[in-house]
Amino acid sequence: MKQAKELNFEGQAIYCGIDVHKKSWSVCIRDDKMELNTFSQPADTEVLINYLQQNFPRADYHVVYEAGFSGFGLQRILSGQGMDCIITHPADVPTSDKEQRKKTDKVDCRKLARNLSEGSLEKIYIPSERMVDERGIVRARQQLIRDQTRCKNRILSWLDFHGISIPEGYKQSSRFSKRFITWLEELTLTPEARKSLQLLVEGVKFIRQQLLQALRHLKELSRAEHNEKQVSLLRSIPGIGLINAMVILTEMGDIRRFKNLDHLCSYIGLTPDIYSTGETRIVKGITPRHNHSLREALVESSWCIIRKDAALLMAYKKYVKRMHPNKAIIKVAKSLASRIRFVLLNQVEYVTNRLE
Repeated sequence: MKQAKELNFEGQAIYCGIDVHKKSWSVCIRDDKMELNTFSQPADTEVLINYLQQNFPRADYHVVYEAGFSGFGLQRILSGQGMDCIITHPADVPTSDKEQRKKTDKVDCRKLARNLSEGSLEKIYIPSERMVDERGIVRARQQLIRDQTRCKNRILSWLDFHGISIPEGYKQSSRFSKRFITWLEELTLTPEARKSLQLLVEGVKFIRQQLLQALRHLKELSRAEHNEKQVSLLRSIPGIGLINAMVILTEMGDIRRFKNLDHLCSYIGLTPDIYSTGETRIVKGITPRHNHSLREALVESSWCIIRKDAALLMAYKKYVKRMHPNKAIIKVAKSLASRIRFVLLNQVEYVTNRLE
């Protein structure tokens, strides 16, 4: 027997919290007053979409999940289906003591759905697909740099293990030069030791070829029509070269999304980590919440710019009188962030030796 009327949730809000994992998702469905269902499902957007459309047809769907390994793909698919899907930072989700002590996937998805219905979640910025893809090239190069360091350290450890001393002619700065690689390949070794060392040396050579390809891709990317002017403006700032310019450009995205300098510095990770209660105030140091690539690039560029810009050199010398140089350079990095913001917002080249 057919129902007289079809289900129709038009104008009603349905909130969906998803605890995302690689193989399965824990999902909590609720409205603005109560929990409707909590279940596990395969990690498949089609299963979730079909469930919502069959059980709550024509409703206004609001979905949230935490930022993590899954990136922005799920958000783009659900938004493409007309759903209001946001991503939130895991550390910013309001959590009770009970939820901290009893943490399960079901608890997490219920917490997300409840906070979403209450409007207490802050969504993160969703970059464009092109920006994500370009950022991927920059981050791939950074991963190759780390891999290269590991391979070099393996070779140095291999030499120590076999009691082979590196000649005095090879200083720390000239390690793994072409001449040093030749020396490694010409060492007098047993056939087995030669093979094990050769494997390690070939690893370094391969990664170097990959790094050259990554650099070519970055140069091509910097000459793209939508990046060329921005890269040129960033490179007008002393201490910022091609690579750091691309890091800044791809990690920051649209500079206008930052309401003010404090918002930008908070995203970079140049703000202090403070504990304050009553008359007690403890500054623990720089915040652990940061964009690793961006903060690293700005600190690196800050060490360069104090040698080329008299105004920032004066500021650094003033800071270093009352604090450690590593702390002083963080303050310089904050000034550099302010100048980067000014250059990109106003589309003007950098002017050196200005106090403001």
